[in-house]
Amino acid sequence: MNTSPIDLRHPGLAPDGGATEPATVRLAIRIGYDGTAYNGWALQPGLPTVQGVLEAGLTMLIRRNIRTVVAGRTDAGVHARNQIAHFDLTPTEVAGLARGSGLEPGFALLRRLRGVLGRENGAVLVHDVWIAPDGFDARFSALWRRYSYRIADGPARFDPLTRAYTMWHKTELDVGLLNSEAVSLLGRHDFLSFCKPREHATTIRTLTEFSFVRDSEGIIVAHLKADAFCHNMVRAMIGACIKVGDGRETPGWVARRLAEAVRDSRIMLADPRALVLEEVAYPLDDHEIARRAELTRTRRKPDDITTDLPELRGFTE
Repeated sequence: MNTSPIDLRHPGLAPDGGATEPATVRLAIRIGYDGTAYNGWALQPGLPTVQGVLEAGLTMLIRRNIRTVVAGRTDAGVHARNQIAHFDLTPTEVAGLARGSGLEPGFALLRRLRGVLGRENGAVLVHDVWIAPDGFDARFSALWRRYSYRIADGPARFDPLTRAYTMWHKTELDVGLLNSEAVSLLGRHDFLSFCKPREHATTIRTLTEFSFVRDSEGIIVAHLKADAFCHNMVRAMIGACIKVGDGRETPGWVARRLAEAVRDSRIMLADPRALVLEEVAYPLDDHEIARRAELTRTRRKPDDITTDLPELRGFTE
């Protein structure tokens, strides 16, 4: 019987609800997860989420409620190879992480957190934990995010062993058409036609990479990179390209939809299970971390080009 004081899927039940001193030390964490069994990243009452699992583990170890901020809130069923989040601890809590072992605090927490999350059967894996530089914000300090998406087009390419992270499309797709449509989305635009807008949030983004290639097994893999992605944006753009790639829409349809800047039922969301957050990049120079966060917090405008800082800290395997 599980005698843990908290339920890993329903955080917030720690016996001590708050810290006794200000939480002034920010820690960053890099995690990967199989999103199949989760209703996305963000907390939802009564539903299993990645944030719920991670925060419950942290709450168990720190003995008070811990809240995280993430680089990119993934949708239900979406996976991540290198997701970044941050949370704040008090100096006393940081000093106690090693429990007298002499280990560096981040590494000590990494070992303990891996043990706690092990009951998730490897679905959520912590790669790294470290004390973040001053001004670091997992969401606002990020320079860009990179995603991948796998498509098996045609029954001959269907493989039940990879179905958990590959979209099955019944007919073959024209990769040339997919790429022609993808190119039309590159640059800085209002992506309202491909987003589910959030209140008081802009839908202007800078898309710097979007391409489709067939791998050695014939699977189509899409690669996308942008300063940030709106809610449903990646799946909507891929879904739109697919409608041209299989002949349901004529070439140039994606560009026309972009120009209309209207979200409606003509946009199809691609299957979430094939989408993976691959990488998040931050300024390499610690002094640029806080400046980047300040720039990102300002509302994006078409002429606000803030993504071209030369040296990047990318978090990959």
